[in-house]
Amino acid sequence: MKILFVASEAYPFARVGGLSDVAYSLPKALRKLGVDVRVMLPKYSQISQEYQNEMRHLANFIVPVGWRNQYCGIEYIEFEGIPYYLLDNEYYFKRHQYYGYYDDGERFAYFSRAILESIYHLEDFKPDIIHCNDWHTGIVPVLLKAHYSQSDVHKNIKIVFTIHNLKFQGVFHKIVLGDLLSLGDEYYDENRLKYYDGISFMKGGIIYSDKVTTVSKTYAEEIKTPFYGEGLHGLLEGIGDKLVGIVNGIDYDFYNPQTDKDIYVNYDVNSFEKKKENKVRLQKDLKLEVGENIPLIGLVSRLTNQKGIDLVLAVLEDILHTGVQFVVLGTGEKNYEDSLKYFAFKYPSQMAAIIDFSDSLAKKIYASSDMFLMPSLFEPCGISQQVAQRYGSLPIVRETGGLKDTVIPYNEYTGEGNGFSFTNYNAHDMLHVIEYAVSIYKDKERWNRIVRQAMEVDHSWNASAKGYLSLYESL
Repeated sequence: MKILFVASEAYPFARVGGLSDVAYSLPKALRKLGVDVRVMLPKYSQISQEYQNEMRHLANFIVPVGWRNQYCGIEYIEFEGIPYYLLDNEYYFKRHQYYGYYDDGERFAYFSRAILESIYHLEDFKPDIIHCNDWHTGIVPVLLKAHYSQSDVHKNIKIVFTIHNLKFQGVFHKIVLGDLLSLGDEYYDENRLKYYDGISFMKGGIIYSDKVTTVSKTYAEEIKTPFYGEGLHGLLEGIGDKLVGIVNGIDYDFYNPQTDKDIYVNYDVNSFEKKKENKVRLQKDLKLEVGENIPLIGLVSRLTNQKGIDLVLAVLEDILHTGVQFVVLGTGEKNYEDSLKYFAFKYPSQMAAIIDFSDSLAKKIYASSDMFLMPSLFEPCGISQQVAQRYGSLPIVRETGGLKDTVIPYNEYTGEGNGFSFTNYNAHDMLHVIEYAVSIYKDKERWNRIVRQAMEVDHSWNASAKGYLSLYESL
C-alpha cells in the first residue's frame, strides 16, 4: 500500500505545532507496519542548511494557479528511514515565517495543486491514498475531483482528510475559486465550499474526501455540536461514519526520559525518584527556591485563549498560595505574556515565566515537574499530557477532546488513575483540583503509585497507526 502524507509542516524540517510531530511520528509508525508512506511538504527557506545540502533534485515542472504558471521543483531526502518530498518555490515559501501572510490562500492553493501535479513526476511512487492534513491541504480532494478525474495516474486515488484543529479553516474571499483554483461559480454553494460570505478550504476537505478523521474520539463527537463545531457542526453531524476519531500518539524515541539528552538526569519507571534531581537543577537554573519536596507545576503551551490561560491568571495567586512552584514556557498573546511576567516578577522564588519556546527547556520542565497543567477551553488531542505522563509528571486537565481520552482521573477509592481532571471551564473548579492534587502529593507512597501508573500507560503510535492502517485498508 502506498500512502502520500501531505502536510504544511513536519519535524525536523518545519515545526510550529502538533501537526509537525504527527507528520513525523505517524509515517514512521506506519512504515514499521509495512506501509510505503512518504511525506510531502513545502520547502521553506527556514529549513536547516544541513538538510538542504542533503536534498536531491528529482524533477521540476509548471503548476497552474488560476491563470498563473508557477515553477515547482521536487527535492528528495530521507530522514530516519522516511522519504520526504519537498516542493520548492521561493516566491511562495522563502518567507520569514511559515504562516500569517496576506496571500496564504494563494500559497496553499499552489501547494495543493503542486501535490497533485507532482504525482506525474514521482517515477517510482504512485500513491493509492493521499492523506491530507488541516486546511492547508483541504482543497486537494476538491482539485483532484475537479481537474484530475480523467487522468489515468490520478483517477483511482482515495483521500483521507485529518482535522487537527477545526478552529483554523482557511477561509478566503470567493474570488479565490476562479482566480486561484480554476473552479466555477457552482462551487460557491452551501453544499460545496461556501462558508458565510467566503469559501473554506477545511469545508472542501470534509466534503470531498473519502474519509475524515480527527485526532481523538471525544473531539470527533464534540465538533458535531455548536460550541466546538466552528460553524461546521451540521455538516460534521451529517457525514455519519465517514468521520472517525483516532487519538494521536507520541514518538517514544523522541520522548524518552531514559535516553533524553536534553534533561539533567535520565531515569525510567523503575528509577523515577531521580525526578527530584532534575527538579533541583531546574530550580537552580530558574533561580527558584531550591527544595526537592516543593511541589512543582509545569505549563508548556501556546499562550492563547484556547489553552485556558484565562483560568490560570484568574486564580494564579491562589495557586501559589498552596505552596507550589509554577514554571511556564511559551509564547502567544501579549496580554497573557505580560501578565505571566508580572506574577513571575512578584513571586520570584515561586514562579518563572519563560516567554520563548525551546524543545530542550520543555523537556527539562516535563522531567522536573510533579504536575502538568492543561486547562484547555478545547483540545483536539494534545500531546503535552501524554509527554508529561511519559516523564512522570501527573497532568491536571480539563475534560475535553483528547485530554478526556488520555487522562484517567485519580480515584482514591479504587487507586486507579494517571492524572487529575475537572469538567467545567471554571477557574475555581481548576483551583480545587490543584489543591486536591497537592494534598495527594504529600502522601508520597500514594503519589508514587499514581506516577508509576502514568508512566506505564502506552501512548506510543503503535495502536493509533494500526487504526489508520485499518482505515486505509477500508478504502
